[in-house]
Amino acid sequence: MSLAAYCVICCRRMGTSTPPPKSSTYWRDIRITYQARKELHKAVRKVLATSARIFRGPFADTFSTVDIEDHDCAVWLLLRKSRSDDRAARLQAVQEMSEARHWHDYQYRIIAQACDMRTLTGLARSKDSDLRFFLRPPPLPSLKEDSSTEEELRHLLASLPQTDLDECIQCFTALALSESSQSLAAQKGGLWCFGGNGLPYAESFGEVPSATVEMFCLEALVKHSEIPTHCDKIEANGGLQLLQRLYQLHKDCPKVQRNIMRILGNMALNEHLHSTIVRSGWVSILAEAIKSQHIMEASHAARTLANLDRETVPDKYHDGVYVLHPQYRTSQPIKADVLFIHGLMGAAFKTWRQQDNDQDLTEKVSEDETKYTTCWPKSWLARDCPALRIISVEYDTSLSDWRARCPTERKSIAFRSNELLRKLRAAGVGDRPVVWVSHSMGGLLVKKMLLEASKKPEMNTIINNTRGIIFYSVPHHGSHLAEYSVNIRYLLFPSLEVKELSKDSPALKTLQDDFLEFAKDKNFQVLSFVETLPTYIGSMIKLHVVPLDSADLGLGDLIPVDVNHLNICKPKKKDAFLYQRTLQFIRDALAKDLEN
Repeated sequence: MSLAAYCVICCRRMGTSTPPPKSSTYWRDIRITYQARKELHKAVRKVLATSARIFRGPFADTFSTVDIEDHDCAVWLLLRKSRSDDRAARLQAVQEMSEARHWHDYQYRIIAQACDMRTLTGLARSKDSDLRFFLRPPPLPSLKEDSSTEEELRHLLASLPQTDLDECIQCFTALALSESSQSLAAQKGGLWCFGGNGLPYAESFGEVPSATVEMFCLEALVKHSEIPTHCDKIEANGGLQLLQRLYQLHKDCPKVQRNIMRILGNMALNEHLHSTIVRSGWVSILAEAIKSQHIMEASHAARTLANLDRETVPDKYHDGVYVLHPQYRTSQPIKADVLFIHGLMGAAFKTWRQQDNDQDLTEKVSEDETKYTTCWPKSWLARDCPALRIISVEYDTSLSDWRARCPTERKSIAFRSNELLRKLRAAGVGDRPVVWVSHSMGGLLVKKMLLEASKKPEMNTIINNTRGIIFYSVPHHGSHLAEYSVNIRYLLFPSLEVKELSKDSPALKTLQDDFLEFAKDKNFQVLSFVETLPTYIGSMIKLHVVPLDSADLGLGDLIPVDVNHLNICKPKKKDAFLYQRTLQFIRDALAKDLEN
C-alpha cells in the first residue's frame, strides 16, 4: 500500500500528474517514455528506503537524507504514529489527521491507502474528517446469471441456520421465502416449514410484490443478525456485499437503508468480523452517512461505527440502543448518562421531536435547529449539557394485534424490561450517574427495569447510580385505552401492551406498589408531567389517554400541561416551559456529578 502511495508522490514530482505536451516526433515520444520509466524505477527504490526508515526506524529519526517534501514526511510520520504501541499516541495521530485542512488530494489518498483498520475507523468517527480519507468501496461481484438482488436475498435468508429461532424470526422468514427458496433450503439441509405444509400465512397474501419481499427479508435478517453464529453465516455467504448492493440500489428508500444499517450494526458487535466489514468498503459508506442531516441515518451509522471502534468505545450497542450524543470521538469527558424511553407506538427519534405546529415536516430537515429540531435531546440537550451521554432506546409496540409487525410476537412489560436491561447494561449504563426520561408506557418499563435490576447483583450499579426519573404522562394506575370502542378496528384485538395498561390490571397495581416503596427507600428524585387535552387515536377515537390521577406516582412534583398525550414530550420551542423545566431537573439531579 505504501509503495502505491509513494508512486503518487513520485509522479507528482516528475510532472506526470498533467498530460505531457503532444509531440509530432515518434522517436522523441519513445525517449520520454523510457526516461519516465527510468525515473520511476529510481523513485521506487527511494520509496522502499523511505518506507523502511519511517516505519522501522526510531520515531526520532531525521529525514534530511530522504529526498521528499517536508509535508509529505509529516503525512508518513502521522501514519507511523497511528501504528504506535502507545494508545495515546495513536489517538493523537488520528486527531491530527482529522484536523488537516490544507493537504492535497494525493496526501489524503496516501492515508486512505496506507492506514490500518483502527485508524480508518477512528477517522470515520472524527467529526471534522475529510471524506477524501476514505477509498470508494471495492467493485461488487456480479450477480449470478438469471438472478436478481431479490432472489439473492432470498437465497441468503434460506441458507441461514434453522436453530435458535424464536417465533418472530420464523414468521418473517416464512413470509419472505418463496416456494423456490424453500426448495433451495431443503437441498442445503432443511425445509423451512413451521407447522403444517407450506407457508399458509404467506400464501394468504397471494403474490407478494418485490419491494415487500425485500423488506420482509431484511426484517428477518435483522432478527437473524442478533445471533452471532448467524452473522458468521451471513458474512461467509457474501451478505456484506449483497447488503451493500441493496443499500446503493435503494438510496431513495430510508426504510430499506435503516434495516441494512441495523443488520450491519449487529454484525459489528462481533469483533472477529471487523476486518471483513472494513475490507468490504462499508466504512467509507458509514463515514458519509454519519454526517447526514437526517437524524435516523446519522444515528444508525454512528451505532455501527461505535461498535467497530474498540479503540475508544468499550461499550456495545445492541439493536435499538442509539447514542444521540456524542456520536463522534470527543475529548469532552462524559460524566453522566440520560436515557430516553418512548411509549406505545413511539420510536427512538420521532417521539422526541419538537412539536409539529401543523407543519409539513415529512423528511424535511431545518438547517437552523434552534427553530425546529427532529430530536430535541440531540439538538438542544446536548448543547446545554455537553458532558452527558444521551441514549435513546427503540422497541416495537402496537395498539392492536391487527397492526402488529410480527403476528406471533407477544411481549409483556416484564419481557421487554429484561431485554432492554440487558442491552443497556452492555452499553455501559450504570457505570455513570443516570437520569431516566420516559413517555407513557416507557415509564412503566423504567419502573420494571429498576425493580428487576435491584434483584440482580450484577445490575446493582444501575440502581446505585440512578439520580432521577422524569415521567411524561405515564399511566401508573392504568388507562382507559383498552376499554374504548370495541367496534373500532384499531382496538378490535387490543395488543398485549394495551391490555396491560387497563385500569384493572393486577400486574400494573403490583408494579406501582412495589416501585413506590422502592423509590422512596432509594430517595430517587422524580418529576412528572401530565396532559390535560384529549388525543385523537386514528380518525374516530378521541381519548384522554392518561388522566391526572393515573399520572400521579405519589412521589415528586406532578405538573399538568395544556397539551395532548402525543405532545406532552414535544416542546414547542427551546425556551418553552416543558423543555426548560426538564433541563432544570436534569441539571439539579446531576449537579454534583457534573461539577466533578
